[in-house]
Amino acid sequence: MIFLDTDVMVDILRKYPPAVEWLDSLGPEEIGIPGVVAMELLQGCRNRAEQQKVERTLDPQRLFWPDQVDCERAYEDFAAYHLSHQVGILDALIAETAAGSAVQLATFNVKHYDVVRRLQTIQPYPKERG
Repeated sequence: MIFLDTDVMVDILRKYPPAVEWLDSLGPEEIGIPGVVAMELLQGCRNRAEQQKVERTLDPQRLFWPDQVDCERAYEDFAAYHLSHQVGILDALIAETAAGSAVQLATFNVKHYDVVRRLQTIQPYPKERG
């Protein structure tokens, strides 16, 4: 299983070819979406049509929510690193949800996540700079 971070999901929703190809290459590997990522995607919607598109994309996916231990670790990460590494509240929750589930997180937001020692991240496909 692999979890997808918000930035990867945005690329998939936008049908960014490298993201779609990478996702297709996973074959039968199970994909998980942290519930906080799903909520971030909904928050980014500008209208009902966009929200419905996001909901249709998320509907077949399994959402994973942080448990109490994940939340406690996220709090510790946030307290320790929000000033020095700009770790955000949601990033801390996403990271600890993946770490607590012992799965990799596909993301390009490595800078904020590298302080979470238990978390394994991958950059899933080449990303054009722009």
